[in-house]
Amino acid sequence: MAANDQQLAQLLAHPSVWRGRSRAALDTFSTGYAALDAGLPGGGWPRHGLIEILTPRFGVGELYLLLPALAALSRAQPARWCTWVSPPHEPFAPALVAHGAALERMLFVRTHLPLWAHEQALRSGACEMALAWLPRASPRAIRRLQLAAEQGRALGVLFRSQRFAHEASPAMLRVLLEPGMDAGKYGARVSLLKSRGGSREPIELAWASAVA
Repeated sequence: MAANDQQLAQLLAHPSVWRGRSRAALDTFSTGYAALDAGLPGGGWPRHGLIEILTPRFGVGELYLLLPALAALSRAQPARWCTWVSPPHEPFAPALVAHGAALERMLFVRTHLPLWAHEQALRSGACEMALAWLPRASPRAIRRLQLAAEQGRALGVLFRSQRFAHEASPAMLRVLLEPGMDAGKYGARVSLLKSRGGSREPIELAWASAVA
Protein backbone atom coordinates (compact mmCIF):
# COMPACT_ATOMS: atom_id res chain seq x y z
CA MET A 1 0.00 0.00 0.00
CA ALA A 2 2.84 2.36 0.81
CA ALA A 3 4.39 1.71 -2.60
CA ASN A 4 1.07 2.51 -4.28
CA ASP A 5 0.79 5.74 -2.28
CA GLN A 6 4.29 6.73 -3.34
CA GLN A 7 3.51 6.04 -7.02
CA LEU A 8 0.33 8.11 -6.76
CA ALA A 9 2.19 11.01 -5.13
CA GLN A 10 4.78 10.94 -7.93
CA LEU A 11 2.04 10.94 -10.54
CA LEU A 12 0.20 13.87 -8.97
CA ALA A 13 3.43 15.85 -8.69
CA HIS A 14 4.04 15.70 -12.44
CA PRO A 15 3.53 19.14 -14.08
CA SER A 16 1.34 17.59 -16.80
CA VAL A 17 -1.28 16.52 -14.23
CA TRP A 18 -4.21 18.84 -13.49
CA ARG A 19 -5.78 18.69 -10.03
CA GLY A 20 -8.81 20.98 -10.23
CA ARG A 21 -8.04 24.15 -8.27
CA SER A 22 -5.08 22.62 -6.44
CA ARG A 23 -1.55 23.05 -7.71
CA ALA A 24 0.79 20.26 -8.71
CA ALA A 25 4.36 20.81 -7.59
CA LEU A 26 6.23 23.00 -10.07
CA ASP A 27 9.92 23.75 -10.34
CA THR A 28 9.95 27.50 -10.98
CA PHE A 29 12.19 30.57 -10.84
CA SER A 30 11.38 34.24 -10.38
CA THR A 31 10.19 36.30 -13.35
CA GLY A 32 11.86 39.36 -11.84
CA TYR A 33 8.46 40.99 -11.23
CA ALA A 34 6.94 40.50 -7.78
CA ALA A 35 3.35 40.99 -8.97
CA LEU A 36 3.77 38.43 -11.74
CA ASP A 37 5.46 35.93 -9.43
CA ALA A 38 2.51 36.26 -7.05
CA GLY A 39 0.05 35.53 -9.83
CA LEU A 40 1.81 32.59 -11.46
CA PRO A 41 1.41 29.03 -10.20
CA GLY A 42 4.50 28.04 -8.25
CA GLY A 43 5.62 31.67 -7.92
CA GLY A 44 7.43 32.15 -11.23
CA TRP A 45 8.22 30.83 -14.71
CA PRO A 46 8.42 27.03 -14.98
CA ARG A 47 11.95 25.67 -15.20
CA HIS A 48 11.00 23.47 -18.11
CA GLY A 49 7.96 23.12 -20.34
CA LEU A 50 6.38 25.29 -23.02
CA ILE A 51 4.70 28.64 -22.45
CA GLU A 52 2.94 30.85 -24.97
CA ILE A 53 3.02 34.64 -24.93
CA LEU A 54 0.30 36.14 -27.09
CA THR A 55 0.33 39.80 -28.06
CA PRO A 56 -1.77 42.11 -30.26
CA ARG A 57 1.47 42.94 -32.10
CA PHE A 58 5.17 42.50 -31.55
CA GLY A 59 6.93 45.23 -29.60
CA VAL A 60 4.44 45.73 -26.75
CA GLY A 61 6.93 44.57 -24.11
CA GLU A 62 7.15 40.83 -24.69
CA LEU A 63 10.95 40.86 -24.60
CA TYR A 64 11.09 43.19 -21.62
CA LEU A 65 8.87 40.72 -19.81
CA LEU A 66 11.57 38.04 -20.24
CA LEU A 67 14.73 40.10 -19.73
CA PRO A 68 15.13 39.22 -16.02
CA ALA A 69 14.78 35.52 -16.89
CA LEU A 70 17.28 35.79 -19.75
CA ALA A 71 19.74 37.55 -17.45
CA ALA A 72 19.37 34.98 -14.68
CA LEU A 73 19.56 31.92 -16.93
CA SER A 74 22.45 33.18 -19.06
CA ARG A 75 24.53 33.88 -15.95
CA ALA A 76 23.76 30.61 -14.15
CA GLN A 77 26.71 28.37 -13.33
CA PRO A 78 27.08 26.32 -15.39
CA ALA A 79 25.00 28.14 -18.02
CA ARG A 80 23.37 26.55 -21.02
CA TRP A 81 22.31 28.42 -24.15
CA CYS A 82 19.45 30.89 -24.48
CA THR A 83 18.34 30.41 -28.09
CA TRP A 84 16.31 32.83 -30.20
CA VAL A 85 14.64 31.30 -33.27
CA SER A 86 13.54 33.67 -36.05
CA PRO A 87 13.03 36.87 -34.03
CA PRO A 88 11.12 39.46 -36.13
CA HIS A 89 13.68 42.18 -35.34
CA GLU A 90 17.40 42.15 -34.72
CA PRO A 91 17.97 42.00 -30.93
CA PHE A 92 19.67 45.12 -29.58
CA ALA A 93 22.81 43.80 -27.91
CA PRO A 94 23.58 46.88 -25.72
CA ALA A 95 20.08 46.70 -24.21
CA LEU A 96 20.51 43.01 -23.40
CA VAL A 97 23.83 43.72 -21.70
CA ALA A 98 22.38 46.68 -19.80
CA HIS A 99 19.73 44.39 -18.34
CA GLY A 100 22.27 41.82 -17.21
CA ALA A 101 22.13 39.23 -20.00
CA ALA A 102 25.35 37.43 -20.93
CA LEU A 103 25.67 37.76 -24.72
CA GLU A 104 28.13 34.87 -24.93
CA ARG A 105 25.30 32.52 -23.92
CA MET A 106 22.85 33.87 -26.53
CA LEU A 107 22.37 31.93 -29.76
CA PHE A 108 20.42 33.54 -32.62
CA VAL A 109 18.99 31.30 -35.33
CA ARG A 110 17.67 32.47 -38.70
CA THR A 111 15.95 29.69 -40.62
CA HIS A 112 13.09 28.91 -42.99
CA LEU A 113 12.24 25.98 -40.67
CA PRO A 114 11.64 27.72 -37.32
CA LEU A 115 9.38 24.99 -35.92
CA TRP A 116 12.01 22.32 -36.54
CA ALA A 117 14.78 24.54 -35.12
CA HIS A 118 12.78 25.33 -31.98
CA GLU A 119 12.00 21.67 -31.36
CA GLN A 120 15.64 20.66 -31.81
CA ALA A 121 16.86 23.40 -29.47
CA LEU A 122 14.41 22.37 -26.76
CA ARG A 123 15.13 18.67 -27.09
CA SER A 124 18.92 19.04 -27.23
CA GLY A 125 19.52 19.45 -23.50
CA ALA A 126 21.92 22.30 -24.33
CA CYS A 127 19.44 25.16 -23.78
CA GLU A 128 18.12 26.81 -20.65
CA MET A 129 15.54 28.71 -22.68
CA ALA A 130 14.52 28.71 -26.33
CA LEU A 131 12.39 31.52 -27.74
CA ALA A 132 10.61 31.25 -31.08
CA TRP A 133 8.36 33.40 -33.22
CA LEU A 134 6.06 31.21 -35.32
CA PRO A 135 3.36 32.72 -37.56
CA ARG A 136 1.38 29.49 -37.32
CA ALA A 137 1.59 26.34 -35.22
CA SER A 138 -0.91 23.50 -35.06
CA PRO A 139 -1.91 21.95 -31.71
CA ARG A 140 0.04 18.85 -32.75
CA ALA A 141 3.17 20.93 -33.37
CA ILE A 142 2.78 22.73 -30.04
CA ARG A 143 2.41 19.38 -28.31
CA ARG A 144 5.71 18.29 -29.86
CA LEU A 145 7.36 21.45 -28.55
CA GLN A 146 5.96 20.83 -25.06
CA LEU A 147 7.30 17.26 -25.06
CA ALA A 148 10.67 18.43 -26.40
CA ALA A 149 10.95 21.03 -23.62
CA GLU A 150 10.21 18.40 -20.99
CA GLN A 151 12.75 16.01 -22.51
CA GLY A 152 15.49 18.65 -22.75
CA ARG A 153 14.53 20.20 -19.39
CA ALA A 154 14.35 23.61 -21.02
CA LEU A 155 11.90 26.52 -20.89
CA GLY A 156 10.32 26.99 -24.31
CA VAL A 157 8.70 30.34 -25.11
CA LEU A 158 6.45 30.61 -28.14
CA PHE A 159 5.42 34.09 -29.27
CA ARG A 160 2.11 34.15 -31.15
CA SER A 161 -0.58 36.59 -32.22
CA GLN A 162 -3.45 37.41 -29.89
CA ARG A 163 -5.84 36.12 -32.55
CA PHE A 164 -4.93 32.57 -31.48
CA ALA A 165 -6.03 33.20 -27.89
CA HIS A 166 -9.30 31.28 -28.27
CA GLU A 167 -7.68 28.23 -29.84
CA ALA A 168 -6.87 25.20 -27.71
CA SER A 169 -3.19 24.68 -26.98
CA PRO A 170 -1.16 21.94 -25.23
CA ALA A 171 1.21 24.57 -23.77
CA MET A 172 1.38 24.39 -19.97
CA LEU A 173 1.00 28.17 -19.58
CA ARG A 174 -0.59 30.76 -21.88
CA VAL A 175 -0.11 34.48 -21.24
CA LEU A 176 -1.84 37.36 -22.97
CA LEU A 177 0.33 40.49 -22.90
CA GLU A 178 -1.28 43.82 -23.75
CA PRO A 179 0.05 47.40 -23.58
CA GLY A 180 -0.43 49.03 -20.17
CA MET A 181 -3.41 51.30 -19.66
CA ASP A 182 -1.38 54.20 -18.22
CA ALA A 183 -0.19 56.30 -21.17
CA GLY A 184 2.29 58.12 -18.96
CA LYS A 185 4.61 55.16 -18.53
CA TYR A 186 5.68 51.96 -20.16
CA GLY A 187 4.00 48.85 -18.91
CA ALA A 188 1.79 45.93 -19.74
CA ARG A 189 -1.24 44.02 -18.58
CA VAL A 190 -0.75 40.28 -18.20
CA SER A 191 -3.72 37.91 -18.26
CA LEU A 192 -3.28 34.19 -17.69
CA LEU A 193 -5.35 32.45 -20.33
CA LYS A 194 -4.26 29.01 -19.20
CA SER A 195 -2.47 28.15 -15.98
CA ARG A 196 -2.58 25.55 -13.25
CA GLY A 197 -3.78 27.51 -10.28
CA GLY A 198 -2.68 31.00 -11.34
CA SER A 199 -4.37 34.36 -10.88
CA ARG A 200 -7.75 34.91 -12.48
CA GLU A 201 -7.33 38.68 -12.41
CA PRO A 202 -5.19 40.71 -14.86
CA ILE A 203 -1.74 41.63 -13.54
CA GLU A 204 -0.50 45.17 -14.17
CA LEU A 205 3.25 45.57 -14.70
CA ALA A 206 5.25 48.77 -15.15
CA TRP A 207 8.79 49.38 -16.33
CA ALA A 208 10.88 52.38 -17.15
CA SER A 209 11.68 51.54 -20.77
CA ALA A 210 10.73 49.06 -23.44
CA VAL A 211 12.97 46.87 -25.58
CA ALA A 212 12.16 46.56 -29.24
